[in-house]
Amino acid sequence: MAIVKRLEDRPTVDRPWNAMERFFDEMWRTPFSRFLRTPSLFDTDTEWFGWHPMADIEETDDSYLIRMDLPGMKKKDIHVSIDNNVLTIEGERKRDEKSKDENYRIMERFYGKFNRSFTLPSSVDVKSVDAEFKDGVLVVNLKKKEESKPKAIEIH
Repeated sequence: MAIVKRLEDRPTVDRPWNAMERFFDEMWRTPFSRFLRTPSLFDTDTEWFGWHPMADIEETDDSYLIRMDLPGMKKKDIHVSIDNNVLTIEGERKRDEKSKDENYRIMERFYGKFNRSFTLPSSVDVKSVDAEFKDGVLVVNLKKKEESKPKAIEIH
């Protein structure tokens, strides 16, 4: 069986600007304008150019839901915290010990540490946040404060 090489799957050596393209794509793609990524002067290349799981953020009347794909990870390797109204999701996807000795032709999956931070809107009740990890997807439920939920006003 022959390995078929597709042009769009060329390694980074053939397209040295891939990492920069991913950086600018991520910078300009804002899936939810009220949640801002909080980079600092201490960001590492890994955070900007390496293992950086994508997230979907949905707003409902009662809460915000963050869904993050973390395939191949274990619950014990994921940590979610809130500090100063910033939600941080961090973890590490470990590589199989037995695969370290293999002779890879192409290795596209990311391994190692990741860190994502989101500044929360003031409407989030930080005391009632919960998270669930199932089938490789982390779901963080950020409930809204009672006073920030929409309320219909009856006209008399």
